[in-house]
Amino acid sequence: MSAHTSISDAPVQAHSNDAVAKYNAVVLAAAMALGGSSPAIVVSLGGLVGQALSPDKELATLPVSLLNLGLALGTIPAAVLMRKAGRRIGYMVGAGIGLAGGCLAAFGIASFSFVLFCLGTLIIGSYGSFNQSYRFAATDAASEAFKPRAISWVMTGGLIAGVVGPQTVIWTRDFIQAAPFAGAFLGQAALAFLSMIAVSFLRPAPVSVAASKASGRPLIEIVRQPRFIVAAVTGLVSYSLMTFMMTAAPLAMIGCGHSVGAAALGIQWHILAMFGPSFFTGRLIARFGKGAVTAAGLALIAVSAVIGLSGISIAHFWLTLILLGLGWNFGFIGATALVTDCYRPEERAKVQAANDFLIFGSVAVASFSSGKLLNAGGWDSVNWLVFPPVAIALVLLAWQQRTKAAAPA
Repeated sequence: MSAHTSISDAPVQAHSNDAVAKYNAVVLAAAMALGGSSPAIVVSLGGLVGQALSPDKELATLPVSLLNLGLALGTIPAAVLMRKAGRRIGYMVGAGIGLAGGCLAAFGIASFSFVLFCLGTLIIGSYGSFNQSYRFAATDAASEAFKPRAISWVMTGGLIAGVVGPQTVIWTRDFIQAAPFAGAFLGQAALAFLSMIAVSFLRPAPVSVAASKASGRPLIEIVRQPRFIVAAVTGLVSYSLMTFMMTAAPLAMIGCGHSVGAAALGIQWHILAMFGPSFFTGRLIARFGKGAVTAAGLALIAVSAVIGLSGISIAHFWLTLILLGLGWNFGFIGATALVTDCYRPEERAKVQAANDFLIFGSVAVASFSSGKLLNAGGWDSVNWLVFPPVAIALVLLAWQQRTKAAAPA
């Protein structure tokens, strides 16, 4: 009937092997638990190291912003590499990049070079562009029914990463006495190496001969689809607003008189809230639908901003960060599931890369602007700016759902 039916009923889906999909989802969850700890380490320490090394204190959050810029810049090269060499080789190369970035960041700290440290976090960010595509890789061999759960399985690895990252900071930050925090980045490099071992066990997804030879529709035709626009916008808003608020929150807490330890704990609770719901998000999508779960995530992000505007106690900050994490989980996993409806098997690499480039390019802009806006307008201004993007995304989702309901069967 419609293009949607032709995509979801593509021949390769008839041969989908959920046994392979389940195995790969477990492998990718393990890799996410290791590699996904890298952003937590950079976010926890990037601003502190930046304050110590930067000649201009306004540049203190630059290392964290460069992490997100590296993530955006790496999405398309990562997709091209995996399309040519396969997921397993691509992910092993990505882990090698993460190892190199961690070593360079540690060397930058040890040599008191802000430039080298920033270059290291930029490279770590490009490693993240490989990690972020784990959620799509989990769906390569999955049936339509299992896709949301496969994404959720992988994202549960992020829950473990939310513990591994901060604990790595705690246990390794003083490993090199003459260079505080350098040990934590060596720890990040070691985790990237372990991730390389994990992804070496990945199995190739079965792909039909027709799909492997076809190139699919032009990318411009795919991204102009209303359903792709809605999926990309909801993912972009969910991730960008989460980064926007998360980057500003630790500095805002310290500026309001709270301790560095309280800020770090707030980030840890935030990360746990980001990935904890992944155990059941896929089931929620199966029961209530992709659009409804995505909308719930966006609404939670808006509620987090309301809490942020209502007070500056530790409880207010922590609750804001927890709701922000929950909203990101529902919004981002739901949007990812929406994207999988937009392409045929032979088109997945370029569409996934385009989607992630748009999302993480926006995330980089959000991260760069967050610190400046906080300095200029304070924590309240950060929270007020959450509402317009959420409103736009919810209107688009509602329009899509109404259009789908009105479509003939």
